[in-house]
Amino acid sequence: MKLELPYPVSANRYWRSFVPKGWTRAVVHLSDEAKRYKRDVGWLAKQAGYHQPTRRPIALHLTLVPRNGVVMDLGNCLKIAEDALQGIVYENDKQVRSIAIEYGEPDGKGALIVDVSEFVPAAAPLFAEAAA
Repeated sequence: MKLELPYPVSANRYWRSFVPKGWTRAVVHLSDEAKRYKRDVGWLAKQAGYHQPTRRPIALHLTLVPRNGVVMDLGNCLKIAEDALQGIVYENDKQVRSIAIEYGEPDGKGALIVDVSEFVPAAAPLFAEAAA
C-alpha cells in the first residue's frame, strides 16, 4: 500500500531532551512538532486503509520528495518515518526487514512517499545445496 505523507520533521526538531532537577541523565521525549507529524501520519494511514497495525514482517520503499532545494538527510528521514509509522502501520520497527530509500524530484511542497508491502524473503539460489 502506498502512502503520501507530509515532508518529515527534521530529526533535530523531532526529539527533545532535558535534565530534570536532581537527575544526572537527560529525559528524551517527542517534541510538539513531532506529535503533530505523527498525528497527521496516523490520519493519512487510516484514510489509506490502515486500521490495525500488522504483526507481519514488512518491506518499506521510501521516496523523499524535496521542497525547493531543501534536502533532508536520508538516514534521518528513515528514522522519523519508522517512528511515525510504528503503532499505526506496524507494531514495532523490528518488523521492517527490507528498506529502500531514495530522493525524488523536487516539487515545491515536499512529501514522503512510503510504499509498504509484506516482506517476502528471497528464495535460496537454485542448486546451492548441491554446490556445497
